[in-house]
Amino acid sequence: MDASLEKMVDPTLAEMGKNLNEAMKMLEDNQRKMEEENEKKYARKDIPGPLQGSGQDMVSILQLVQNLMHGEEEEETSQTYRLQNVGEQGHMALLGHSLAAYISVLDRERLRKLTTRILSDTTLWLCRLFRYENGSAYYHEDDREGLLKICRLVIHTRYEDYTIEGFNVLYSKQPVIYISSAARTGLGQALCNQLGLPLSCMCLVPCNTMFGSQHQMDVALLDRVIKDDVESGKLPLLLVANAGTPGAGHTDKLGRLKELCEQYNMWLHVEGVNLATLALGYVSSSVLAATKCDSMTLTLGSWLGLPAVPAVTLYRHEDPSLSLAAGLTSSQPVEKLRALPLWLSLQYLGHDGIVERIKHASQLSQRLLENLKNLDFIKTSVEDELSSPVVVFKFFQEYSNRDQTSHAAQASTIQHPIISSERHVYDTFNQWLGEQLAQLVPASGVDVVELEDEGTCVRFSPLMTSAVLGTEIQDIDQLVDCLKMKIPVLTSTLQLREEFEQEVRRTPGLLYIEDLSWPGLGVVRYNYHSDEKNNDKQEKELEKINTELLKKLNELESDLTFSLGPEFGGQKNCVYIGMVTEDLDVSELVETIAATGREIEENSRLLENMTEVVRKGIQEAQLQLQKANEERLLEEALWNPRNLCTYQKPKEQALLHHQLLLPASQSKDFLVKKSLKGLSEVLMHSVRPAPSATVMTWRRWTREPQLCPLAKSKDLWRHKNWRSRRRWQRQQQTLRPLRVTNHCMTARRQRNKEVKDKILTVDFGPCRGRPCPGGRALMMH
Repeated sequence: MDASLEKMVDPTLAEMGKNLNEAMKMLEDNQRKMEEENEKKYARKDIPGPLQGSGQDMVSILQLVQNLMHGEEEEETSQTYRLQNVGEQGHMALLGHSLAAYISVLDRERLRKLTTRILSDTTLWLCRLFRYENGSAYYHEDDREGLLKICRLVIHTRYEDYTIEGFNVLYSKQPVIYISSAARTGLGQALCNQLGLPLSCMCLVPCNTMFGSQHQMDVALLDRVIKDDVESGKLPLLLVANAGTPGAGHTDKLGRLKELCEQYNMWLHVEGVNLATLALGYVSSSVLAATKCDSMTLTLGSWLGLPAVPAVTLYRHEDPSLSLAAGLTSSQPVEKLRALPLWLSLQYLGHDGIVERIKHASQLSQRLLENLKNLDFIKTSVEDELSSPVVVFKFFQEYSNRDQTSHAAQASTIQHPIISSERHVYDTFNQWLGEQLAQLVPASGVDVVELEDEGTCVRFSPLMTSAVLGTEIQDIDQLVDCLKMKIPVLTSTLQLREEFEQEVRRTPGLLYIEDLSWPGLGVVRYNYHSDEKNNDKQEKELEKINTELLKKLNELESDLTFSLGPEFGGQKNCVYIGMVTEDLDVSELVETIAATGREIEENSRLLENMTEVVRKGIQEAQLQLQKANEERLLEEALWNPRNLCTYQKPKEQALLHHQLLLPASQSKDFLVKKSLKGLSEVLMHSVRPAPSATVMTWRRWTREPQLCPLAKSKDLWRHKNWRSRRRWQRQQQTLRPLRVTNHCMTARRQRNKEVKDKILTVDFGPCRGRPCPGGRALMMH
C-alpha cells in the first residue's frame, strides 16, 4: 500500500494516507507494549497544563492520546482493552474525516463539484442497495436528527403559511405525531422539545394485546385514535413505525400502516435494525413493505462496523425548496462533506462486501436460534423463526405434568402479588444469566433487555454488534456451551430456594430475609439476642457477628459463594448465598450457618465478660493505690510539726500571699494540683480542721512543707510586696472582680450576706522574677 501511495500525483494525499497508516499502527501496536509497561505507573499527564511553546512532534502527541485512552484502565486492572475491531474499512472511514478537512480548503467551484459528486454517488448506492427508488439522502451524526428534519418537512408541507406565520398557524389545527409504545425511550419527548411542540402533540400507540405479536403496533386501535383526533379538530401529521423494535426486534405491519397513512394523508417514517436485511436476496414481506414508506433511517456504522460514519435518512419529496427550509439539504458545500467517510468505506467494501457482512450477522442469529430450540428451560421470543436478525431468550422453568395439575387446581387462589414475586425472581435470574454470558463470551455481544410482557430477557442482535466485535460462529458455539452449564445451576437454585427458606425459619437463631432481587439461594441473618437497651450498641454487635460469620463461611471448603450482597440496595448485616448445584444438602448448610453463628456469639460474650472483669480489676487497683497514697500523705502531714500552724483570720477580709486557708467547715481532704512550668506532680494532702483556720505553704521546688513566714507577722497588710497602704484602702472600699498580676497570687473576698464561704480567685505567678518565700498556695474562704 505504501508503494501505491508514492505513485499518487498529489503529494499531500499521499502524505496524509501515510501518516494515517502510521498513526493507526502506533495506536494498535502499543497494546503489545502495554503488557510490558503495566508494572510502571503512568504520570498524571491527563492533568491540564500549559501549552508548550516549542510544540511537539506527531509521535509524542499520539503517545499522549494512547495514554489518555488506556491510562486509567491500566491503573485499575492489568488487562488490556481494545475499543473495537477496526479493520481496513475502518481506516478508510477515518481517512475520510482527514480528507474532508483537506478538501474544505479548495476553491469554491472545485469544492462544489467534488461535494456534489460525493453526495450523489453515495445517495445512489444506498438507494439501490436498500431498494429505495427515487430517494434523496440526508446525512447526520445523531440518529434522531433525521426524524427531526422529516417532521419539519411535513409541517412545512401540511401548513402552507408556516414559513410566514410560524407557530401561529398551529393554533387552528394542532398537529399530532403517532409513535409506537415499543419505540425508543424518550423519542417523543425529544421531538417535541426540538420542534417546540407541547407533549399533547405526541400520541403513544399501544401494541397488540390479543392477537399477533405483543411488540407490534395495534393497527385497529390506531385507526380509532386517528378518527377521534380528526373529529376533535386535530391534524394527523406523521407516524413513526418500527422495522425491528429496539427491544425485541419485531416489525410492525408496515403494509397496513401505509394504507392507513394514505387514507389520512399522513407521513410514514420507518426505522429499525431489520432494515439492514433489505440488502439481502431474501427479504421477509413485512420488512419489504418498508420500501414503500415516505422515509427511513439507516445506521450503517453499527451494521458494517464503520467507525465515525454518519447515519442516513432516505426520503422522497418533490419540492426541493421545502427540503431546504426543513434543513434536509444545504447550500453550503462543506456540509455535504459529511458523506465523504461513508463514500470511501462503501467503495472499499463494495456491494458484495456489504451484503456479506449483513448476511453473516443473519447467519449468526439463525445459528443461535437453532441451538436454543434444543435446550430445556429456555424460552425464545422471535418474530420469524426462519429469518430473525434479533434473538431474544430467557430462562423459564415450566411446570411438570404433576405440577401442572396442582397448579391448575390452585390457579383460582393465586393472587397477583404471588405472580408478581415469581416474575421478579425470574427477572433476577435472567439478569444474572445475561451478565454471566456477556462476561464469559464478550465477543458474542449479548446484553440484557427489559420487555414489558416478557420481563427481563437476554438479547442477541448481531447486526448491531458482530461487525464491531468480530463475532464468529465459534463464538456462538461457545455461548451455547456456557448456557448449557448455567441452566442446571439456575434450575437447582430455583428449586432449593423454598426449601432453604423453610429450613431457616425452623432453625432458632437464624432469620430469613426475603430479597427477590438477589440471584441466589437466599439471604440469612444470624439473630443476635441481647438484653442491651442501647440500639446502636446492639446494631454494632449484630454487624460484628454477621461479618465474622461471613468470614468463617468463606473459609469453608465448598463451591458456594457467600457475600454481603449487592453494593446498593441490599440488606444490612446479612449473609447472601449465591447459586448452588443440585447436590447441595440444604439442611446441613443451614445447620452449619447456625452452629457457626452460635460459636461466634459465645466467643463474643466470653470476650465481653473477660473485658468487664479486667476493667473492674483495674478500677479496684486504682482505688487501692489512691487510698494508699492518701494514707501516706496523711501520715506525713500529721507527724511533721512544721506543717501546721494556727492563725486567726480577720473579721472583714483576708488578703494573703501564697497561702492556703482551710476553714473548719471544709472537709479533711483537699487536692492541690501543680500545673505550672516545672511542676508536674499532683500532691494530695489531708489536714486536721483547726478552730479558726489552718495555714499551709510549700516551697516552690520541693515537696517539703514549711511554715509560712507571713504567719509570724501580726499585720498582714504591711507586707513589703504591697506598694502602699492607700491601695489596700481602695480595695477595702470597692469590690473589684478577679485581678491577675505577674508578681504574686491575689485573693479577694466578695462581701455577700447570703454566702459566707466562697472561693474568690486563684492566681499563680513569679514574684517579680524572684523566688517567692511563701511558695504557691490557694485560698478558700
